[in-house]
Amino acid sequence: MVESAANPPVPLTAREYAPPVWTAALARWLSAGLATVRGLGAFGLITIVVLVRKWGTAGRVVRPLIRREIARDGVRLLPLFLFLALALGLVVVGQTVSWLTRLGAIDYLGSVMAVVVFRELGPLTAALVVLARAGTANVVELGTARATGEVEALETMGIDPIHYLVVPRVVGMAASLFALTVYLLLGALASGYVWAFLQDVALSPGEYFRQLAEALGWIDFLMLALKTLGFGAIIAIITCYHGLAQPLRLREVSAATVRAVGQSVVACVLLDALFILSYLVPR
Repeated sequence: MVESAANPPVPLTAREYAPPVWTAALARWLSAGLATVRGLGAFGLITIVVLVRKWGTAGRVVRPLIRREIARDGVRLLPLFLFLALALGLVVVGQTVSWLTRLGAIDYLGSVMAVVVFRELGPLTAALVVLARAGTANVVELGTARATGEVEALETMGIDPIHYLVVPRVVGMAASLFALTVYLLLGALASGYVWAFLQDVALSPGEYFRQLAEALGWIDFLMLALKTLGFGAIIAIITCYHGLAQPLRLREVSAATVRAVGQSVVACVLLDALFILSYLVPR
């Protein structure tokens, strides 16, 4: 139908051309996510550079701080991890041994334990517990220090806040998480056999640990060390970033803690996925 000269077509307004609301929200979410990744990447690179260049600087000050972080993030959490080892052995290892025996597939025990507990469940469980106990403390402590002007006071005195506040936390948390994961795995595998023994599973201790030894290779121990050290460093960097990277007021510390926990979980899962892909590469 042809429009008449008396009634010309009405042009569409800007509102009619506007995209749906969800696309605008998605664009804002992606923009904020990219800004966070960029900020975390820059903060992580700065921390690594300071760690390498100033490792021997002010050793009498930094080394006691590292030992303090290891005591807080590792030694104080050891009783909790011993309890988790017993629980993990009961829930996973003991039940797996029992069901494999019923199915007549006890010869696959070593492979199942290597994949489920040693490679995946143990390191991730340790990382989440350390994040909940020590990672959140990093955000609260550094966010409070930022809000009360302590960080600016360090800069006024010529002290690098990254070297004094962040580097000890990164080194201490990485070392603590590695050690705690080893304790967790040893306790879970040992308690798992105890629970299976109490269920009258016909499997000798020598056969149990022989299957574990055959299922695990040097690459598993190397991946375990790299993964746990990476988890610890990532958690420390993200939590320190949210405590230091932007001016905070005391009422904003809780929101920064929530963001740090969520981003740390996502980062650890993504790193774990990279290690899973490395296992799939043919050798």
